[in-house]
Amino acid sequence: MSPRFPRVTGKEMIRFLKSRGFEVVRIKGSHHVLKNHVGITVVIPVHGKEELGIGLINKILSQSHIPAEDFISFFRR
Repeated sequence: MSPRFPRVTGKEMIRFLKSRGFEVVRIKGSHHVLKNHVGITVVIPVHGKEELGIGLINKILSQSHIPAEDFISFFRR
């Protein structure tokens, strides 16, 4: 059985992605667009204190080419 994903808000996801080399390039409404040095672009919804769904977290990690283990260990510290 795999470890459970931590439930995070959009702001917490942005903090994680920034620690992995992503930068916010623009904001349109409540959606933040982040890009890394390789050119990978990821859109994160930031809706106050609302947590992101597990499916969306998986999609963001997949798009950003970051292993789920890195995400889990970042928030389990």
